[in-house]
Amino acid sequence: MKLWAGRFQKETDTLVNDFNSSITFDARLYQEDIEGSMAHAAMLGKQGIIEEHEAEKIIDGLKAILEDIKAERVELTTDNEDIHMNVESLLTGRLGETGKRLHTARSRNDQVAVDFRLFVKREIPTIIRMCLDLEKVLVKKAQANLETVMPGYTHLQRAQPTTFAHYMMAYANMFRRDVTRLEDCLERMDECPLGAGALATSTYPVDRFQTASALGFAKPADNSMDSVSDRDFAIEFLSACSILMMHLSRFSEEIILWCSWEFKYVELDDAYSTGSSIMPQKKNPDVAELVRGKTGRVYGSLITLLTVMKGLPLAYNKDMQEDKEPVFDAIDTVEMCLPVFTAMLDTLTVLPNNMRKAASGGFINATDCADYLVKKGMPFREAYMIVGRLVNMCIKTGETLDTLPLKDFRSISAVFDEDVYHALELKTCVNGRKVYGGPAKEAVEQQIANIKTFIEAREA
Repeated sequence: MKLWAGRFQKETDTLVNDFNSSITFDARLYQEDIEGSMAHAAMLGKQGIIEEHEAEKIIDGLKAILEDIKAERVELTTDNEDIHMNVESLLTGRLGETGKRLHTARSRNDQVAVDFRLFVKREIPTIIRMCLDLEKVLVKKAQANLETVMPGYTHLQRAQPTTFAHYMMAYANMFRRDVTRLEDCLERMDECPLGAGALATSTYPVDRFQTASALGFAKPADNSMDSVSDRDFAIEFLSACSILMMHLSRFSEEIILWCSWEFKYVELDDAYSTGSSIMPQKKNPDVAELVRGKTGRVYGSLITLLTVMKGLPLAYNKDMQEDKEPVFDAIDTVEMCLPVFTAMLDTLTVLPNNMRKAASGGFINATDCADYLVKKGMPFREAYMIVGRLVNMCIKTGETLDTLPLKDFRSISAVFDEDVYHALELKTCVNGRKVYGGPAKEAVEQQIANIKTFIEAREA
């Protein structure tokens, strides 16, 4: 008989039983559920709501059930719908009347809310650690390539010279924000719903501060109805995961481009590439492509939960049973993608000669040519027009700004002198950009130091 069956005169139809059950996926909350129940039992005993010896017996029984579930010595069934009722049924079967006292002053509404928060709360630090591991690899790659000149792009057109180190630090800053978003989410969700009951707390003298503290929460949630009826903490978490995956996907796209023969800026390690079933020459960036593809799964999880919640009146509705699977799937996806992406990045080989060769074409020092004229007193718009004419001349003659004869420079403007060639050297162009955040060696070294400080502060 179901634990809630008192009011009903008929058995639940098999179709409804299967449709209503969530044990197939919420079984993974068993540890959080048992820990929440132990905290609740301890509070009941301390507050005199049940006898202290009964509370101790319940806690011992729950500990034994936890060990049995871990050792796969018990069977969780759909007859008990979810993990909460499975655990309670096991406890009651072992302890009899004493086991039945556990659910005093508690609802499944606050029970599931605390389980779910505990689970997400514990997964966030794991994802943060994985992000920090990726940050370390980005720092390592940047330090090794402070003077590896490459083209920077806008509109996927060669734009201005930069370095591979500067590129790596761009992504390092994105992932740093991902970490802080997850930290912010963790701080906001650090409130305990236990004791909220179905929606309006309880007539028993429960101590919500005790259970919140026992479970590692900063405080109990301020409003009982809000704490059991919203899942914005999970939505915020999925939003942070979606942004994180978006950054991984963009980075993956760069790597896919860079390891193609059209770019050939990097070479992926054989251990992080795959071949073709028919074309023996192929070396495919499947890891990066899968990360790019799996990003859609995490986006889907976010949209799923937003859609589930968008029309629900307060307080709890059964629709909210649909909150867990998208979160579980997003966690599994993110925690699968981050380590393999990090390892792929760590093992790839940078090809600086190919990068520099690419940087020599596309007139990426054109802005520097205009700046050369401006520094000699010419208004920027006039300098811009002159350099545009020079580029057009180079395209017609097959030259670059670096190789164009001085007489051709002077045919457009007499301001040009021999020092223009030094100004147009890629190394000069890069290292001249010493502005905070720029690609000059000393500027990137500061960026690396900032990221290192960020990592160290979280690993202290």
